Amino acid sequence: MANCDPALLVVGELVVDYTLSRNGEMCKLRLGGICHAARGLWAANIEYSVAAFCPRYLVDEAESYLFDFGCKEFIWLGDVIGAPNVILIGDVTEVSHQGYEDLMRDTKIVKFQDPLPQLDAYQKVVVFPGKFDMNTLFSVFAEDAQFSIDIAYDVEDLSSLKAFIGRIEAIIISTSSSLFMRLGAENIEELLDEINTLSPDVFLLKENRGGSRLFDMQDGGVEEIPAKLSQTANSVGVGDVYSSVMVGLSYKGWVEAAWRGSQAATVYSQTTFPDDMKRDVQRGFRLSVEVLQALGGTVLPWHDRQTYSIYLAGPDFTYVSKQELDHALDSLTYHNFKVRRPILENGELKRPASEADLQQTYHLDYKLLKECDVVFSVPLDRDPGTLVELGMAIEMGKPVVTYDPRRENENTMVISGSSVYSKDLDACLNGTFEVISALRAKSR
Repeated sequence: MANCDPALLVVGELVVDYTLSRNGEMCKLRLGGICHAARGLWAANIEYSVAAFCPRYLVDEAESYLFDFGCKEFIWLGDVIGAPNVILIGDVTEVSHQGYEDLMRDTKIVKFQDPLPQLDAYQKVVVFPGKFDMNTLFSVFAEDAQFSIDIAYDVEDLSSLKAFIGRIEAIIISTSSSLFMRLGAENIEELLDEINTLSPDVFLLKENRGGSRLFDMQDGGVEEIPAKLSQTANSVGVGDVYSSVMVGLSYKGWVEAAWRGSQAATVYSQTTFPDDMKRDVQRGFRLSVEVLQALGGTVLPWHDRQTYSIYLAGPDFTYVSKQELDHALDSLTYHNFKVRRPILENGELKRPASEADLQQTYHLDYKLLKECDVVFSVPLDRDPGTLVELGMAIEMGKPVVTYDPRRENENTMVISGSSVYSKDLDACLNGTFEVISALRAKSR
């Protein structure tokens, strides 16, 4: 065996990310896939090399680019044929489904180089699975190589990772992955049981704006790592940065490494300018872990979100044009919030409505409003019913998040009475996480 290389080896696919124009903003084109992890490692001053699968046309460009970002060695593991490895991205802020479109994904084939490059000089490896065979990949490493695996896509069954048992340091999953939705969306214990079959040292569950949880699979300990919420510039690749930086710093202990990974990921979500990112990551790393932990943040695990009911106040009628309300509803549902829709639950009044029907609906809606923990209001067209419900909720002392996309309700009572008021859904989503996180903290 060759002498061990101390650099972390990042393995996975290189793609081209193409962000579609929205709201008059410019389209953005940049190297994606494991290149996100590489940028994060560079910003964190962690030595790394890259072993990548990508189309031949990307090899020279990717190698040159990565060397500029501190990559020690670039290894082309295999070609991608039948597809350009270009991903279209509809929503970079991930307020709801991001609308990824992997062009020509049905005809895509990943073909290993022949002969296979040997990677036996690397002992610490982080793998981002893709359309390549994991067992073939496993065969090119030395017997003492240790693996961390970030399962976002292309792993439908954990049994496909059995070859790695006994050599896995970390398993990492995001709540946005299809594997999580299948194995763990309803019950965290079932997911932990499945993860345990691979015998990792730790399991990291990334829970988007609700923070993350680090499970010590040896002693059963759980570390809750809060999210630091602010305006999201670009959420694409944020999880990859978290995973790679955590693995790269694991020699400090998994708890500190996870906190540092979360720091780097937060910065990555706030800018797409690499120099700014590196500056801010290095600034953040000057804080001790103890100070970082004391600063707190937003903690709202996926499985706790259904504990709190959100009353949707808005003109949720079948006869109203309400695209913004529907988008907000999609966003809250995507993030696993329990949304109560009075018009859906108590019925939509006929037009014109009788006095008896008006009274009955009023009392039913009022009862539902009292039962809910938070109100999310979308007062389109200055809907009087929504504004009354908003005022009632304020008087009841309930947190109110007001999403006013058309800026029709810039009124002192609405703005000041709401816990969060904005025309930006990203800000209102952050506010929802924050107010429910605060309710959770009070109840503990």
